Amino acid sequence: MREKAHTIDRDDLVDISTVKIDQSLPREKRIADYIRQVKNPYCYRSGDIVVRISFAQTDATLEDRLLSYLQRMTD
Repeated sequence: MREKAHTIDRDDLVDISTVKIDQSLPREKRIADYIRQVKNPYCYRSGDIVVRISFAQTDATLEDRLLSYLQRMTD
């Protein structure tokens, strides 16, 4: 089942290069501050590129995927 396409106005998205992380804050406050600045951590801009993050329905972990990728790169 595919989700409906969403129209995104790139001018409404935050450019990630403008986000400043205060390393002196505790981890939880850095995360909260990042989310406050970027507004939507799943959709933002990196320069002229729109970045949209989504997750597939799978039992594979990120570690599984990275290991598979690295194995293919060395074959």
